[in-house]
Parts: sequence; structure tokens; C-alpha cells
Amino acid sequence: MLVLVHGGLWDEEMDGERFWGRTGVVAGLRDAGLGVVAPDRVMRVGSWGAEAEHLVAGLPDGPVVVVGGSNGCSVAVRMALAVPERVRGLVLAWPATAGDVRVDGRLPVEVAPLLGGGVLRGVADEELAGLRVPVGVLPSVPEGLVHQRRTADGLLGLIPGAVKLPGCPEPPHPAFRPEGLVAALAGFAAGC
Repeated sequence: MLVLVHGGLWDEEMDGERFWGRTGVVAGLRDAGLGVVAPDRVMRVGSWGAEAEHLVAGLPDGPVVVVGGSNGCSVAVRMALAVPERVRGLVLAWPATAGDVRVDGRLPVEVAPLLGGGVLRGVADEELAGLRVPVGVLPSVPEGLVHQRRTADGLLGLIPGAVKLPGCPEPPHPAFRPEGLVAALAGFAAGC
């Protein structure tokens, strides 16, 4: 079972359906024979831990592979840290770049508590280095200001055994096509 955690940061227009459903990811994964859920994040909860707690409470039975997209990567890691016995694998797709004033300066002041961390917002580098589940990192191709290559490379360098998955544009970007992502996620999940 895959649990897809959508991106966005205090963006009321972003939800699981827009990020994963309308873009064809959910249908593609189901067509590939995989169980999948794409719950909505609580977008103004105030902490990554509280968002993770909300999503953990609704996890399906059994072990899951959690796939975080963009800012959903921070929530996905928090979920894996909170319930490591339930998370058998973790994919960090298009991880949002932390610590870039060009990005952070464009965000509402209310999100400032969410911007701290190390390579990944809301997560200390030591916590990333302590992950003990299989982790796949999928960079944004092409690289963008919010999804910089240095973030994916930093995660690959910090997380023991992390593997690089084939990159692609992030949904709902117009250039996004679900086929490559579906194949990458299906292959990763099969190996967990």
C-alpha cells in the first residue's frame, strides 16, 4: 500500500486529488495493481509533527510505503520517524528546498516556524541520517527554485542507503506525465 502525501505549504487550493488524482498518478498506480491512498494534509496546522500525527491516525492497516511530494516530503519523513514500524519504505519526490531566502521570502510570515530544519524543512539532518527504512529520492527535472537539485543531492548524501530515482517534473506542472513516476514508484515499492 502506498500513501501519497501531497505538496503545498499553506495552500488551500492544493489537496491530494489535485496533486495526485487529477494528474493520473493514483489511477496509474492502481492500474499497476498497487493499493494507494492520497489523503489531504491539514494545511494550517502549524507544525510538521502535527501534520504527520493527523496523517498517521488515518494510515491503512499494515506496513505502507509513504511518498511525499515537495513540501509533503517533510510530513512524510515525520511520519516515518513517528511510526517506523508502520513505514516499510519512503520516497521523497521533488523535495522542497530549505534555507533559500529567495524561496522563503515569498512565503507568508505565518509559515516561518515551518521553514527551519536542515537539508529538509522541519527535519534535523541527524534525524535524516538516522532513518532506517529504504528511501528513494526523486529530484525535480528540470530543477526549479523551489525544488533545487542541491536538496535531492543533500538527502542522498545524508540518508544511509538512499537511492536516486529517475527525476521528472512535479505535478501539477504542465510538463508532468504520470507514466515515469508510476513506474519508479512501483519499482521502488516492489523492492521494499
